[in-house]
Amino acid sequence: MKTIYLDNNATTQVAPEVLEAMLPYFHEFYGNPSSMHAFGGQVARRLREARAQVAALIGASPEELIFTSCGTESDNTAIRSALTAYPFKRHIVTSRVEHPAIHALVACLAKEGYRLTELPVDGQGRLNMEQYARSLTPDTAIVSLMWANNETGVIFPVEEAAALAQARGILFHTDAVQAVGKIPIDMRHNLIDLLSISGHKLHGPKGIGALYVRQGTKFSPFLIGGHQEKGRRAGTENTPSIIGFGKACELAARNLEKENTTVKFLRDKLENALLARIPLSQVNGDRLNRLPNTSNISFAYVEGEAILLMLNEFGICASSGSACTSGSLQPSHVLRAMGVPFTMAHGSIRFSLSVYNTEAEIDFVIDKLPPIIARLRVLSPYWQPGAEAGGAF
Repeated sequence: MKTIYLDNNATTQVAPEVLEAMLPYFHEFYGNPSSMHAFGGQVARRLREARAQVAALIGASPEELIFTSCGTESDNTAIRSALTAYPFKRHIVTSRVEHPAIHALVACLAKEGYRLTELPVDGQGRLNMEQYARSLTPDTAIVSLMWANNETGVIFPVEEAAALAQARGILFHTDAVQAVGKIPIDMRHNLIDLLSISGHKLHGPKGIGALYVRQGTKFSPFLIGGHQEKGRRAGTENTPSIIGFGKACELAARNLEKENTTVKFLRDKLENALLARIPLSQVNGDRLNRLPNTSNISFAYVEGEAILLMLNEFGICASSGSACTSGSLQPSHVLRAMGVPFTMAHGSIRFSLSVYNTEAEIDFVIDKLPPIIARLRVLSPYWQPGAEAGGAF
């Protein structure tokens, strides 16, 4: 059975070109890039090339990048660095819809005595920028707002938010894990201080990420030890993954137009067909200002987990929310923050596409999902025949 993979916000397949670039550095060019000998030196040169490839995708200088193990490490490093750099500031500003890498971290910091402001969002997952501006105080050490939401794809105005923070002398961090490679980003034209990236979200390998630190930004390392990354992140470099990450970023730059045309077309085709064929369904999030690959749809009176299990029988892979929280039986914290009704939030499915998806795959999902929803509604204790004709969710 063919797998139809529509869960690319959880992880992506490693591009063939990325795998090809990585393989020699497992067994042929295995030297330590920090070694003085030529065997290690050739690896160090290749790492410099990969750093330049990652930097080019976001319009940064290679010296502004620190390689990490993942987006979560990048997020944690950014927040904790800011708190160390400004030890007398005890206030953190973020939103209620952040990824668990931020959401769980700031909850822990609140228990340590930091004051936390979690900004609400409206029914379409958007921030109130006036409320954001009012939240900034002389005691604020850092603002952390995601560039694009991993569940709904909604894009936050982070460049505007960063400018407001800088005007008040506050560091600004964005978790751009979902945004990088899907929408244009140029760090030369904004005031963002810190930005997190993850390799496996853009057809690179798992276990590699990066933290952008704008030149001149106060920084305190999270991992202490050797001199790697110019003393900013200790630990022997994950050479094959860094090289694969660089190649993935090079490919992402080439595919950026395709993401915003072909992938967007397939996303919209899937979404519009499902809304037309399945009554009592709705898109969650701002349909205009979102990532081109992401669609979060709720189906009333059914459970998302049951939908996923039945889709799985046809080889269709999707998600009921963030991959980091999908084991929970509670509705997504993102949808709860948006005020999505209980009967809709429990039946939410996230479809996230990539440049490797085809129109034939989308047609297959359009054919299979409506009967699945109809079958599950018949089995639901909350479903009443005729409900599709109207009424509250």
